[in-house]
Amino acid sequence: MAATSSADSDSGRTESSEANSKWLDAHYDPMANIHTFSPCLALADLHGDGEYKLVVGDLGPDGQQPRLKVLKGPTVLTESPLPALPASAATFLMEQHEPRTPALALASGPCVYVYKNLRPYFKFSLPQLPPNPLEQDLWNQAKEDRIDPLTLKEMLEDIREKAEVPLSVQSLRFLQLELSEMEAFVNQHKAKVIKRQTVITTMTTLKKNLADEDAVSCLVLGTENKELLVLDPEAFTILAKMSLPSVPVFLEVSGQFDVEFRLTAACRNGSIYILRRDSKHPKYCIELSAQPVGLVRVYKTLVVGSTQESLHGFTHKGKKLWTVQMPAAILTMNLLEQRSRGLQAVMAALANGEVRIYRDKALLNVIHAPDAVTSLCFGRYGREDNTLIMTTRGGGLIIKILKRTAVFVEGTGETGPPLAQTTKLNVPRKTRLYVDQTLREREAGTAMHRTFQTDLYLLRLRAARAYVQALESSLSPMSSTAREPLKLHAVVQGLGPTFKLTLHLQNTSTARPALGLQVCFLYNEALYALPRAFFKVPLLVPGLSYPLETFVESLNSKGISDMIKVLVLREGQSAPLLSAHINMPVSEGMAAA
Repeated sequence: MAATSSADSDSGRTESSEANSKWLDAHYDPMANIHTFSPCLALADLHGDGEYKLVVGDLGPDGQQPRLKVLKGPTVLTESPLPALPASAATFLMEQHEPRTPALALASGPCVYVYKNLRPYFKFSLPQLPPNPLEQDLWNQAKEDRIDPLTLKEMLEDIREKAEVPLSVQSLRFLQLELSEMEAFVNQHKAKVIKRQTVITTMTTLKKNLADEDAVSCLVLGTENKELLVLDPEAFTILAKMSLPSVPVFLEVSGQFDVEFRLTAACRNGSIYILRRDSKHPKYCIELSAQPVGLVRVYKTLVVGSTQESLHGFTHKGKKLWTVQMPAAILTMNLLEQRSRGLQAVMAALANGEVRIYRDKALLNVIHAPDAVTSLCFGRYGREDNTLIMTTRGGGLIIKILKRTAVFVEGTGETGPPLAQTTKLNVPRKTRLYVDQTLREREAGTAMHRTFQTDLYLLRLRAARAYVQALESSLSPMSSTAREPLKLHAVVQGLGPTFKLTLHLQNTSTARPALGLQVCFLYNEALYALPRAFFKVPLLVPGLSYPLETFVESLNSKGISDMIKVLVLREGQSAPLLSAHINMPVSEGMAAA
């Protein structure tokens, strides 16, 4: 009876969790035998029939040959071998002609294999690089039997350690051989031409001239030779070549090649470089504190995952916006775009089997997988618009469909205290100076507090005295009396020797006009001359600013300036209502003369 009630409670808990989940479990096959990474997954309508299929560049574990697999639903539609390990897969439109079926590009080794209708269409090979001249000379000597294999090995190892130009594949294979196998290898390959070939490390697509979803796109390749190449979609010629300080491993693009575009490359040296159109070298650089494990562009924000179990957000100019700490190591990342709701978020698969979905630094959802997820892909699959495809470390395949009623709300992904509470603070060690200062504060704490309070009271007293003195002598540009609420500020214009002095006098009262006011100027008569040093002010209407203009002529030819005092007086009173001190500029006209 107890066992029956326990089984009923477990089934009810499972049904409730499925009901509260935003995802439908469409398919799970732990024995699918798919081993790949996120860059080697792509979704596309390869036949133009509206049925989107999954393209997988399978790495072929346990010594198996790498293969290109195309899945329709949960079943493998076609399967073909690959000559080398796949680096990336992408689908793109090559031309505008009907029917507009996308082509499939698969980067493997030094080549890009292009398929149309799942049939081989074109093979693009990276241009060969010039070999090391010292290496070329050594193989020429071996060809003429002027050097023995052991000496050849020693000199090639010396070149590999010191030379900037890396060795060719032929020399690297030779260095891996045993002593008994070297002579046969030299006799077999000494007549061959030395070739140095780089390989492709990453690949993505860039729109050619339109931003439409079905527009023609170019291929962007990152190579082991620290270069970025942009290929023409029709002729497969190199349209642009850019250099990087390190080898690119992740790429993100935005814009159009013919208009304006931005390339973002995460490299092996732990830095992210941002390049613009017509720039051969990076324009901005983001230096990370750890190696990047993923790069995703969400709207205008670059989201980078690092080996320090954290996500970082940057602007397109490299300014850091935020950081989110993860509970486990990040294995892979990809973009989640729900176009029906205008949502873009980043998916991060963790080593503990979780797949976390973030919008900026807000957690939207957490998916628990039965095994660690090694690749993610979100998009239209079959005839469902919002499908999440995941492959696991053990070769399993998981397909989930986002419910049409699902709405991602910030803060619903997890409960409990934030992760920052569990982070230990990096408290510095106590120095000898710190200990001595602590003992001094313990012994003389009362005297130190009394000294501080005394200085504070003296500061307050001096400030109050200065304020009272300013009020009594009317040194402030604003009147302190309630009967005459006035405000004054002055503007000096001109280069000299004649300046234009404008006084802006305002009655700040709400309803009472100001009458019987006078303006007086105090100045050094040896330096300045004014046509009127004293004049009456007309009636001041409340709320209006009245400009009062006069001219000041500088009489000194040695470039000496002084201060002019402006006093606003009431008829019959000797104390000014308010005053202003004007620091006159040096007369540039007199100085030039």
